Amino acid sequence: MSTDQHAAADALRARRSAVIGPHSPLFYDQPLHVVSGQGVWLTSANGVDYLDAYNNVPHVGHCNPVVVRAIAEQAAKLNVHTRYLHEGVVEYGEMLLATFAPHLERVFFTNSGSEANELALRIARQHTGARGLLVTDFNYHGNTTSLAEMSTGLVVREPLGAHVRPLRIPDVLSDPRSQDVVLAEALREAADAIASLQAAGHGVSALLFDPLFTTEGLLHPPAGYVQGLAALVHGAGGLVIADEVQSGLGRSGSAFWGHELHDIQPDLVTMGKPLGNGHPLGGVVTTAALLEEFGSTNMYFNTFAGNPVSAAAGAAVLRETLGRELQAGAARLGEHARTALEELAAERPGVRAVRGTGLFFGLELVDDDGKASADRAKRVVEEMYRNGVLISRIGPKDNVLKIRPPMVFEQEHLHVLLDRLGASLDAVTEPEAVAR
Repeated sequence: MSTDQHAAADALRARRSAVIGPHSPLFYDQPLHVVSGQGVWLTSANGVDYLDAYNNVPHVGHCNPVVVRAIAEQAAKLNVHTRYLHEGVVEYGEMLLATFAPHLERVFFTNSGSEANELALRIARQHTGARGLLVTDFNYHGNTTSLAEMSTGLVVREPLGAHVRPLRIPDVLSDPRSQDVVLAEALREAADAIASLQAAGHGVSALLFDPLFTTEGLLHPPAGYVQGLAALVHGAGGLVIADEVQSGLGRSGSAFWGHELHDIQPDLVTMGKPLGNGHPLGGVVTTAALLEEFGSTNMYFNTFAGNPVSAAAGAAVLRETLGRELQAGAARLGEHARTALEELAAERPGVRAVRGTGLFFGLELVDDDGKASADRAKRVVEEMYRNGVLISRIGPKDNVLKIRPPMVFEQEHLHVLLDRLGASLDAVTEPEAVAR
């Protein structure tokens, strides 16, 4: 980037700060100014193309022509709130529900994942008459007041609610003990948390979790853990809410929805981000009984959620996802990625573990002493940016590289990613790089 381009970027950053404040986060030491996107590529203001290996919002690719056309055609015809009959809205709901297990047969439309999770919590509280909530000990599910009171994975001013119990999620990749021992201990901790909520008079309203344990660092719990946890929650009268904002729509490769990986039947499933490929769209899928119970005692409606244009966007995303068999592609490419990443990790002592599944994978990085290294992860992310590939990092110690590209990622893109990832890992472990 030239001096003039740096100056222009700095000026835009200052204008941004003056309008929306200095606290809205930006990626990278030198923030990226993007002006267009196509498929798995983003183009910057200075004409450089970047391989997008991070964003799941453009699920079927940036500016997917099928989605763009669906939005434009419907916007040119009609867009209005949801208190009129509209066939497109109903058709989209039918398409969406057809991807779920039979017991999940009703949908509330929302505008975002935050709104979906807030609604799901409200439904659970009214159904159970309880407020007690189980979450993980490094979670993010949205930014409403209720969600901020249970957030443990980012900085919020709200204190952790007295009705919230964070759970440590067991991880077989970092715990050398037998899986049976790890599983038994983790389920005892969950039972103790439930007992604590009951003793404090909060009862158990719900368990809210991301089936891929994404923010937590793509943890791998032992087989049977999520099943056992769900059984404990149901036994205490609570509901199970699966947050599929990052896990769903075939992302894992082996399942269309992340909760299916654990062979459980959640009571509510929440969605957002990729559902509309960037168009604001979210939802809560649940049972007929829960919708009837909630809907019959609350006049719930939403001015913008599930409007004709949103429905057109959502239907186009589903048609692209299913018609192009993107889940199968994620499974196939994910296998190649894991094999290559395992080979890459074996050659580099700074990589402790390969994590994830399908088109959501990452590397856990450590320093020369074997300790979690947020610094090394940050430098790899920055080096990848300089090399034209966009990734990020996650986990309670910020040391897990987060690689989660649009689902239209192909083998040729994976080759670029892996080549530059290997080079970036080597670059940041050279003595002169450590001293930078």
